[in-house]
Amino acid sequence: MITLNIRLPGRSYPIQIGDGILERALPELFCGRPAKKAAVVSDETVWSLHGARLEAALRGHGVDFAATILPAGEASKSLNAFERLLRAFARQGLHRNDPVIAFGGGVVGDLAGFAASAFMRGVPFAQIPTTLLAQVDSSVGGKVAVNLPEGKNLVGSFYQPALVIADTGLLASLPRRELNAGLAEVVKYAAIGCDGLLPLLETKAGETPGPDRLARIVELCCVCKAGYVERDERDTGDRMMLNFGHTFGHAVEKYFQFERYNHGEAVAIGMALAARAGLLLGLTPRETLTQITDLLDAAGISDAAPCSPTELIPLMLGDKKSGEGELTLILLRAFGAPFAHKIRPERLLALFADADMRERVKV
Repeated sequence: MITLNIRLPGRSYPIQIGDGILERALPELFCGRPAKKAAVVSDETVWSLHGARLEAALRGHGVDFAATILPAGEASKSLNAFERLLRAFARQGLHRNDPVIAFGGGVVGDLAGFAASAFMRGVPFAQIPTTLLAQVDSSVGGKVAVNLPEGKNLVGSFYQPALVIADTGLLASLPRRELNAGLAEVVKYAAIGCDGLLPLLETKAGETPGPDRLARIVELCCVCKAGYVERDERDTGDRMMLNFGHTFGHAVEKYFQFERYNHGEAVAIGMALAARAGLLLGLTPRETLTQITDLLDAAGISDAAPCSPTELIPLMLGDKKSGEGELTLILLRAFGAPFAHKIRPERLLALFADADMRERVKV
């Protein structure tokens, strides 16, 4: 078992990484707590696959718990589900020292963390991510939120977990589509310069990474993200680099009402569009765009835009990083060299419209 620590002013928390570590790592959550009580939040898919294991682990440690099981999918990341959790915590008699355990992917982690941040003005919570995307990204760093019809993650807070348990053995049950969603985020980490990831991604087309490779990928991504979070917990500077591909990606998710693409698939499309935007601006070399699309293709992840970028740009105005009539895009000067670039949406629209026109004329 590997232990990483995120160190923030006045507090820190561990990230435990390893195959089959759930039962060994769980007791740390209850050390020093006067009563062993917890609320568990999961979704129907995860609970059917792994719920019995978590139940046995909690009972084995003498923990009194109640589980709220939500429908799987992005639709559960809503204000209605948020209220449902708060009322479940209240009915259970959860107290300020009793932790909430998020047992699932990014949707469950974001929702449960946000509910934990609000209940009684904040109760402890633990992340036990069950998808590759959540293990490499969303479970670490304290961003918790729900969606609105107007946009993704518009209601939320920064609320750090007390513990993250990344049991890589849980990834064995992932369908290929969910594994690919996580690999898209891993490509993002490589693209913004996280050390050691590129050799782990350069595989034969369609090859599934083995358990040892996945564990190493999770470790390197968590090391990278921990550094960003420690330098910029509130996402006002350096941490914004982690949003490479996300401004376009969130617009893709919203365009299709959060139904057609999962988050990783949308981020893959968003990275290709961001690299293309940088190319059109003369700020990103063509070979950087090619390297990103080649890595995504090798992993079996499509980066083809499902609609014109000009249809997505108006939706990007609701992005949390926009302001004063400008969009903030994370672009690449080269592979591994991200930077923030402010641009007016009409300028971005004109660039893509002109490029599309030239492409049609050429055809």
